[in-house]
Amino acid sequence: MGFQKPPGTQDFLPGAVEKWQFVESKARDICRRFNFREIRTPMFESTDLYRRGVGETTDIVEKEMYTFTDRGNRSLTLRPEGTAGAVRAFVENKLYGEPDLTKLYYIGPMFRYERQQAGRYRQFHQFGVEAFGAVDAALDAEVIALGYTFYTEVGLKGVRVEINSVGTPEVRAVYRDRLLAFLEPKREMLCKDCQSRMDRNPLRVLDCKVDQHHFEGAPSILESLDEECRTHFEALQVHLTSMNIPYTINPRLVRGLDYYTHTAFEYKSEGIGAIDTIGGGGRYNGLVADIGGPDQPGVGLGLGLERTVMLLESQEVQLDDLHRVDVYLVALGEAAERELTAVLYQLRLKGIAAERDYQSRKMKAQMKSADRLQVRYTAILGDDELARGEIALKDMKSGEQRFVLLDKLAEAINQER
Repeated sequence: MGFQKPPGTQDFLPGAVEKWQFVESKARDICRRFNFREIRTPMFESTDLYRRGVGETTDIVEKEMYTFTDRGNRSLTLRPEGTAGAVRAFVENKLYGEPDLTKLYYIGPMFRYERQQAGRYRQFHQFGVEAFGAVDAALDAEVIALGYTFYTEVGLKGVRVEINSVGTPEVRAVYRDRLLAFLEPKREMLCKDCQSRMDRNPLRVLDCKVDQHHFEGAPSILESLDEECRTHFEALQVHLTSMNIPYTINPRLVRGLDYYTHTAFEYKSEGIGAIDTIGGGGRYNGLVADIGGPDQPGVGLGLGLERTVMLLESQEVQLDDLHRVDVYLVALGEAAERELTAVLYQLRLKGIAAERDYQSRKMKAQMKSADRLQVRYTAILGDDELARGEIALKDMKSGEQRFVLLDKLAEAINQER
């Protein structure tokens, strides 16, 4: 084999891709019901957009971005996450001029150069939503509920919601000093990443997967919240409770991006190796202004579709037949063979999934092909039936066969679907 796919990427083949189509269609349907509209942004943007929007001290910017210089000597980066590009589009296209909230969603590939493991790829896919224009905690709760609804409606069990408040920049400055006072005596015991983060972004230390046992007794950011942040966080909990969205408070939840304010949340589930976070998001009230727009508040989420599909498989969720062929057409005779092309096309125009043989195989081989496709019906057209304007329709489950008028074939199939 001369060529292979790049490390950290996947081929989505028939039999598997239908699961992706299922989760994507479910995401779109839920967004329709929650009144979010689709947006599609470029797969690469200015590198400075991600440096400013995602944060200079994040792992994404420091270690994981696919960055290149184009022929115009511009530094461009394949998108590592969806929010920064959505905010850029919101600002550049002046969507903030609309009188109502701007509620957007996107589905597509993202790119990060990170260590490969179960559920983590260098080209991966996210379903994300962003809502701009309101500070109301009810909007945070709506976004959290949208993600939770997505997971439950695709059929996943045991998905948990964890929430926290990361306050405002002013609140974090106060908390930073308290946290550093706790961490400094432990500096030499912590991993190199934690030691580096202590100097640049101490809150990220709490996100470490290696040193959690050193953080017992660490001060909670919830103890540093001011009245505004505390009121917002309490209101969020009231709204989630009113919708019966189960949640727990995790005061160490900080997320890996610098732009969050007030609400931060994650969805958790077991079953993908050491990874238990399958999605998350939060509020980002200063990000639009940082990227050059008006001071518009925002809140959003990003859900990993690879991890969703892996959980569907590990939990053995039974999906409906995702690639169904309704009828397989068989022709016996030259005149019937010529007519079959038109019959097949008319069925497809009427919304029926139909297939036929193109390899001049005998009837027995064609019937085996119909079995492999697990069709509901076979329709057998011979020259004699064609002369009478009829076709033999066989139910592959019951074995019952009957003749129907050729011009009523679609109606006969639809009656039983």
